[in-house]
Amino acid sequence: MTSPPPLGSRTRLSDRDTFEIKNKNAAPVQISAEQILREAKERQEIAIKAPKQKIHDQAELMEYRGRKRKEFEDRIQRSRLHINEWLKYATWEEGQDELQRARSIYERALQVDSKNATLYLKYVEMEMKHKNISLARNLFDRIVTILPRRDQFWLKYTYMEEMLEEVARARQIFERWMQWEPEEEAWMAYVKFEKRYKELERARVVYERFVHIHPEPKNWIKWAEFEEREGKTEKAREIFTRAIEVMGEELMEQRLFISFAKFETRLKETDRARVIYKYALDRIPRSKSQSLYNQYVQFEKQFGDKDGIEDVVVGKRRLQYEADLATNLKNYDTWFDYGKLEESTGDVDRVREVYERAIAQVPPAQEKRLWRRYIYLWIKYALFEELETHDYERARQVYKGCIKLIPHKMFTFAKIWLLYAKFEIRQLDLSAARKALGMAVGMCPKDRLFKGYIELELELRAIDRARTLYAKYLEWSPSTCAAWIKFAELESELQDTERARAVFDLAVSQPELDMPEILWKAYIDFEVGEEQWAHARSLYKQLLERTAHVKVWISWAHFEASVPEEGQADVARDVFKKGSQMMKDQGLKEERVILLEAWKEFEQAQGTAESLKSVQDLMPKMVKRRRQVESADGGAAGGSSHTEEYYDYIFPDDQKEQPNFKLLQMVQQWKAGNK
Repeated sequence: MTSPPPLGSRTRLSDRDTFEIKNKNAAPVQISAEQILREAKERQEIAIKAPKQKIHDQAELMEYRGRKRKEFEDRIQRSRLHINEWLKYATWEEGQDELQRARSIYERALQVDSKNATLYLKYVEMEMKHKNISLARNLFDRIVTILPRRDQFWLKYTYMEEMLEEVARARQIFERWMQWEPEEEAWMAYVKFEKRYKELERARVVYERFVHIHPEPKNWIKWAEFEEREGKTEKAREIFTRAIEVMGEELMEQRLFISFAKFETRLKETDRARVIYKYALDRIPRSKSQSLYNQYVQFEKQFGDKDGIEDVVVGKRRLQYEADLATNLKNYDTWFDYGKLEESTGDVDRVREVYERAIAQVPPAQEKRLWRRYIYLWIKYALFEELETHDYERARQVYKGCIKLIPHKMFTFAKIWLLYAKFEIRQLDLSAARKALGMAVGMCPKDRLFKGYIELELELRAIDRARTLYAKYLEWSPSTCAAWIKFAELESELQDTERARAVFDLAVSQPELDMPEILWKAYIDFEVGEEQWAHARSLYKQLLERTAHVKVWISWAHFEASVPEEGQADVARDVFKKGSQMMKDQGLKEERVILLEAWKEFEQAQGTAESLKSVQDLMPKMVKRRRQVESADGGAAGGSSHTEEYYDYIFPDDQKEQPNFKLLQMVQQWKAGNK
């Protein structure tokens, strides 16, 4: 029997939170998932169940009921606003056939929360369950008066009356409901009610009121479909016509016309349907008529000439775009839509003509914000030539023309350089791609250009070129910490530890850095990952020479505690002590408190009771004091009486160093004793 695949017994967490297996030998003890599940089942504790209680006579029953009622009353007194307790109480009384008591509980609960829908629902369900029809009706009338916007109660009310075959009473309830002008579902419930009893004229009246209150296209469509199912085609056509008139051109929606045209198609009135489609396409914007256009195409596939109709639709859209461009030739969004329209026709010459006209509209000023949308016209033109027409030489000329047009001394676009380089790589011309990117970083260097060029070389496994590019990148921008870190990570991935360390050393020696804290952290994490504890410790000391930030001291102490050597806890304590003393000397009270809190957490996790107490003795007391507010010129603001309150920290070891401390302490003890 073969053993499972070897499980690494030693892992570490890298900078990118990925586990790297160092030792790939099999672990001495192999544990299967089946064994874990079996042990979990065996150790599972048995839940404790309450014993069953048997009641033998009336006295025991009364005693049991009295005890349960007392328990429920006690719970209600403790949490009066907790509605679930009231519901449990009422449900229990109902289970004991004490309906009068249950009603009393529901009424008491409603005094606490008179508009709780759950209470009303349980209350009325109890009355319906026990067939107390009169009480249920009275309760429903009460509910719909208090909560007229809760459709659930109206529906239950009408359902109850309908089950009792009280159709007239149910209709009266619906009428009361409709006076509140409820949502669409309520109206449709009324319509379905009338249809169940074959009251079609009443249903038409309801539909008439419905579309008056909710004149959305879908509601007109429902009414027309109802008339069509009943065989009233002229009435349905009249409804569609009325809907179009009511909606007007501003509120037109494509689904209304689609339903109207399909209705005419079902009646074999193809000419009417075609007129409806054309009428809608002429009046609804293209952005809102895509489904309408698709339905029109499907219609023409069945009943007409597809090419002719498409030419008409495209021609109308083309005229609309030309009209828009006549008012503003620099409207690049219109050019995008125009180009997309011509691409859908498949006419290559027309597409090229549109793109050539579009790229001729150069922005009026050399400001990058004006060029952002314009550049994408060149990109779409080049992609069209490459992917649709497969004219690679023309696509190359488009890229070159765009690069030549951009004023690189003012600004540039890294995207266009990178797209051109990737295009040349797809054409298997690596030298042209490198030449383009080299010209880009030489003419107008940018972070994104360097990153893209380096990423390209790394994908091609050109390590030496990537190193050269990193050197040029850092020579151009030596303050970019992200570039230094990526360079060092590259060397680390190549298992060249000395090179990586040299890169980090050169980075931290720079006079200016944009994010030095990230760089130092990466350097320290690198040394920790290599288990070079002495190097990491040296880095902490160098960092503290530049900045005495409290987080550096805390990080150093945690590092010392994590080193797998004996006595490191004492070393971590020494670091905490040094940091506390330094902050004490510099008068950094808030930073000192933060350090002491971190020290205290460390002692709680790894220290002894004695060491924890020694740290707790160093914790300060917070006191409120007043100080005089000074103005900008150094004098008192608003007179000598203008002061403000602030919080200060008093450390025990600072008090002991003050003169007459023992005498003041004895005075305080004497005052406390006299009290």
